[in-house]
Amino acid sequence: MLSGLAGGVGREAWHAGVLFMMDARAIFDAIRNRSGDTEFYMPLPAGYELGHTKYVIVFGTVMSGLGKGIFSSSLAKCLQDKGLHVTPVKLEGYLNIDSGTLNPFRHGEVFVLDDGTECDMDLGTYERALDQNLTQLNFCTSGQIYRRVLERERTGGYLGRDVQMIPHVTGEVKNRLRELAIASQADVVFVEIGGTVGDVENAYYIEAMRQLAFEEGQRSVCFVALTYVMEPAILGEQKSKAAQLGIRRLLECGIQPHIIACRAQNPVTRKVREKIAMFSNVPPNRVFSMHDCESVYQIPEMLRGAGYDRAVIEWLQMESSVDEQAERRQRDVWARYLNRLRTAERQVTIGITGKYTSVRDAYASILKALEHAGVYWGAKVHISWVDTSELTDETAAAAVKDLHGIIVPGAFGTRGADGKIACLKHARTSGLPCLGICYGFQMAVIEFARNVCGLEDADSTEIDSECRYPVINLLPEQKKIEGLGGTMRLGGQDIRIRPGTLAHTMFGERTRMRFRHRYEVDPRYIPQLEAHGLIFSGRSPRAEIMNILELPESMHPYYVGTQAHPELNSRPLRPHPFFAGLVHAGLRRADPAFAEPLSFGNLVDVDAEMAARTGPATPE
Repeated sequence: MLSGLAGGVGREAWHAGVLFMMDARAIFDAIRNRSGDTEFYMPLPAGYELGHTKYVIVFGTVMSGLGKGIFSSSLAKCLQDKGLHVTPVKLEGYLNIDSGTLNPFRHGEVFVLDDGTECDMDLGTYERALDQNLTQLNFCTSGQIYRRVLERERTGGYLGRDVQMIPHVTGEVKNRLRELAIASQADVVFVEIGGTVGDVENAYYIEAMRQLAFEEGQRSVCFVALTYVMEPAILGEQKSKAAQLGIRRLLECGIQPHIIACRAQNPVTRKVREKIAMFSNVPPNRVFSMHDCESVYQIPEMLRGAGYDRAVIEWLQMESSVDEQAERRQRDVWARYLNRLRTAERQVTIGITGKYTSVRDAYASILKALEHAGVYWGAKVHISWVDTSELTDETAAAAVKDLHGIIVPGAFGTRGADGKIACLKHARTSGLPCLGICYGFQMAVIEFARNVCGLEDADSTEIDSECRYPVINLLPEQKKIEGLGGTMRLGGQDIRIRPGTLAHTMFGERTRMRFRHRYEVDPRYIPQLEAHGLIFSGRSPRAEIMNILELPESMHPYYVGTQAHPELNSRPLRPHPFFAGLVHAGLRRADPAFAEPLSFGNLVDVDAEMAARTGPATPE
């Protein structure tokens, strides 16, 4: 009862000293028969059965940035291909409720789920690897955990008890994992612990995982430690001491890893793996090398080849649940993708014109979307980074002169805005293929209003609140917002497509994309913009919110913008049409002899299209 009560209360707002909003009778009914000896060592959601769901817990040692999300998602894909139902969850140590207010310079891109959750970029890695649409249950921060504990305390959930890190906070962590297990009905839940073993902020997560393994029973939890093997150039050999000490920190927390993955620049030698095995109590055949490779999409096959998937299945005793025929089919599909990735011969260079170009992770999903589109066209997409912070109309042409297309990505604030507008002007007037995303879509409207419609002072009220022509203005509902976190227009939204447009060729009558914005095209200026040739080909079905713009082919070979973030929906075997169209237009500009027709209908069954082009493939 109390678990369900807290789950409901956890979704209520609390502010100005009012920590909960619910009927008083419900509170008293919940605590009437409770006494001061209430214990929360093992809170279980209704219907949860201990030992039924298996867990794979991934820890990072030595340092951050080792690629826990990439490793965990690749291993999860290996088990998914075997016919198992898997779901991931990322446990973050920071106190933010979500990732929405984090600066890309500090934490990379903010990935938005279809339900509107603003989360860590690793959730994008999981969605692309597993081809799943995840939800808020797949992402958890310390802020969420502490808030739920405090709200539970205010409703009498711990009546008579002093609320402590153990067992109450750790109990809430376990409760979140079990709620995900119930909601997803997964066979295996992959848990990625953010940060590094030894960090203060994730210590209680690690303790909760120790408790989880104890409560779930033997062979229900598999602990995987991701470590780092150094290879200093001055020494010319691999050194394992840092890895040994990192594993020792994990052992001190009461966690005995069952599998160790050794990140390194080059394959980890047998001698080094044996040394790590000796000091960690892990059999040598479960200490694996995970060295650098060309693409993250090659990692699932690397893990399979090394035997990671077999080691997990054997430890969890799930051999009887494996579907070998399903695995062969899925490996064949993935092998075709990898074959096209490796054998791509065409070359195209796309520029990303933004202000976070010094932090590549700020545009992680865009880079992956371009890779997906490139593989589809059998092309290697080279990235050129164009910092727009200091660009002007006079310097923009030189900055993009060797490019075959540009992307003007999302952003906030004023810095770099003029540079983006300069790039868009050059692209529009020179025929350079262009895709504007979110803020880039808004800058395209401003550029068109200024230079085509003659509204020289056109601007966004985000940049200049007193501008004469606010062609980009706050969404009506945003004018009542008092806070920042989680208050934008967020998540998946349906889009109605205008017939006879390029967007209609791409999507048909309707499509769905994910959004993250506060500002929109001011409806007062839409007739004037359209009268001068700008086409708003996609809009919200329920309001006059412009979602897609384009120029007719008679004016430009490929000039498209969207208020959405299409990169968040792109998948390896299902590249997003906006990126497929941009790469195709770029290839036409790079090689006038390139004449392969652009057919968006093929994008709904890319694997069949790849099979028709390349024939059957067998995993290496």
